[in-house]
Amino acid sequence: MTPSWLRLLSIGALALLPQIVHAQYSWIDEKGARVFSDRPPPPGTPPGRILKAPRGLEPAPATAAAAGGPAEKPSTPGWIEREADYRKRAVKRAKEEVDALGADKAQAAACDAARAEQAQLNSGVRLVRIDKNGERNYVSDEERAQRQEKAKRALAQCP
Repeated sequence: MTPSWLRLLSIGALALLPQIVHAQYSWIDEKGARVFSDRPPPPGTPPGRILKAPRGLEPAPATAAAAGGPAEKPSTPGWIEREADYRKRAVKRAKEEVDALGADKAQAAACDAARAEQAQLNSGVRLVRIDKNGERNYVSDEERAQRQEKAKRALAQCP
């Protein structure tokens, strides 16, 4: 081959290259011919006949919703579904942390009350209880021992 033929051949190849590169869609039409285009295939084209589509615009899988039946979820979730799942998990995790924090606060309050009760019972001061009529009743030694045992059991569960 002479250099002029080589130049002419390379110019022709370069002239055809933009048409091939620009074609983003590829499908088989109703006559069985393969079609390349920068536009999507006609709406009646079955997804199984679409050979190539731009990234992110692949044809949706045929669902029962198109046939009037219940819609099926795609096998691999898209970024929207993954984001929704992430947000649900984040909300659930936040609720669990609040619940755990509330349980920790309740346990801390119970421990503080048990410590105060134990300190009061061990002080040696005579304890008075006021009944529903407003009368003073002194705490007996048996009741004091029972309350001390109860405070001791409560403090055994405290950190």
